[in-house]
Amino acid sequence: MGESKQHGISEEELAGIYTFAIQLGKDSGKLLLDSLHQRRRDAHDINASNVLVDGEHADTNVPEELLMEEKLNAVDIVTKTDNEVEEFIHAAISQRYPSHDFVGEEMYSKGASKEYLVSKKPTWIVDPLDGTVNFTHGFVMFCVSIALVVDQVPVIGVIYAPLLGQLFSACRGKGAWLNETMRLPLLGSIGVGPIPKEAPMKCIFSCEWGKDRRDRPDGNMHRKVDSFVNMASEIGGREGKGGMVHGMRSLGSATLDLAYVAMGSLDIWWEGGCWEWDVAAGLCLVTEAGGLVTTANPPENWETATIEDAKLGGRLYLAIRPASNSLNGETARQGQERCVREVWRRVRTLDYDRPGA
Repeated sequence: MGESKQHGISEEELAGIYTFAIQLGKDSGKLLLDSLHQRRRDAHDINASNVLVDGEHADTNVPEELLMEEKLNAVDIVTKTDNEVEEFIHAAISQRYPSHDFVGEEMYSKGASKEYLVSKKPTWIVDPLDGTVNFTHGFVMFCVSIALVVDQVPVIGVIYAPLLGQLFSACRGKGAWLNETMRLPLLGSIGVGPIPKEAPMKCIFSCEWGKDRRDRPDGNMHRKVDSFVNMASEIGGREGKGGMVHGMRSLGSATLDLAYVAMGSLDIWWEGGCWEWDVAAGLCLVTEAGGLVTTANPPENWETATIEDAKLGGRLYLAIRPASNSLNGETARQGQERCVREVWRRVRTLDYDRPGA
């Protein structure tokens, strides 16, 4: 296989698909904004009409747009908007590229199997609304995520956060971009400097609580919390595992976590439990920006183990921001790998199964 063509997609064709994906992201983001404004209008109308009649509140019908369904538990929700935007994206892709496969979060969630469905064929992987909880609360950290994967590797990624006015995009060999004009990592941000020699100290550590909220002593939530405390604690604390990071951030959107790693605004992102639609576009962004993404779980020989690329469907991710070479002779990659090992030293192994991945 030559570099000019991969599974029937030439570089010229890939460029055309990239342009299509960016416009599709913009159109889908507009749908999200329109839906959000409609939700606010509907909520206002309900409050305005919720008057007392004979000492009791009048009976009002909740508009369909305000209804939410629970998938796993009270924090794993889907709205009417999720489904409508995914249907819009699927229809557009099917019309333009009928031979390509499609994996969408809502379509997948309706199935009975959790098998990994991504083949080596060109496959679109879509999350129509990442940060659904944020969206329902009117918090700005939500987005649409669109990725094209070839040979199970993301080659195009588009992430659009419409309330922030931020469009992230990346294409294999063409770099990663913010709003199509600013190359990532952004010049002047800490992301273009070397990895701090004391890392994870002086780093911003990003993490998510996840949807698994079962209160089990050795469950994933407790393992995450234990790891979070290790990263935040003073140097020397926690039996030597204290990382004394500059700060802890939880955006409520794995997709945007990765976008900000690519930007250089977040130094480290550690997460388990995500699915391929949460990360596919972000993995392309981080890779094209010069970052590193590997597995969240530390190997037994974490000090010497080969640091391999994260598996798209592996549900375990550790991302390190782009970096520059250090004045002491350490290369950017060496600094990133050093940071990986220091994170591995402080975090616990997470248990997220994935058949077929």
